[in-house]
Amino acid sequence: MHRRTQPLAAAAVLAATALPAPAASAAPSLATYVLARAGALTITAPAAVSLGNGPPGGQRSALMGTVRVTDTREPGAGAWTATVSSTDYTRTTAPVVTIGRANMSYWSGPATATQGGGTFIPAQPTAASRVTLAVPRTAFSHTAVAGVNNASWNPTLVLSIPFATATAGTYTGVITHSVA
Repeated sequence: MHRRTQPLAAAAVLAATALPAPAASAAPSLATYVLARAGALTITAPAAVSLGNGPPGGQRSALMGTVRVTDTREPGAGAWTATVSSTDYTRTTAPVVTIGRANMSYWSGPATATQGGGTFIPAQPTAASRVTLAVPRTAFSHTAVAGVNNASWNPTLVLSIPFATATAGTYTGVITHSVA
């Protein structure tokens, strides 16, 4: 009988030494990662433009200067639309007088430069297609094609000066280009 207890005791000792040590306290953490598009969709436009001067009842026009959309979003850069809007034009010296934004017209003209795939679409390619800025308008757009792209254009501004309400002075307003 002595022989039987010895192998059992040896097996018990082996089993006890083969058991893993009790686990230490654990605090799992969830790790996340967001894959964002690299790059950006941006628009630049001239800081200022002067339409010169003109008499009541006349029109003043000027090229605004280069507006440029740059799309460096990757992967999957795609469609974008550039929008133009305007404020009213106000003479701030007494008496304060306002020329409404509906008196300002805009036409994008054709692209002066493009890069990348897809189709670049001027919203008002000719003077005959000019629009008033009484409400925000599409200025330029690009069809959905993956890859870095950019477009530039030099829009024309046309201000119709009201005959009855305009008085001499300097009028200031803001034209804003945005892209999404």
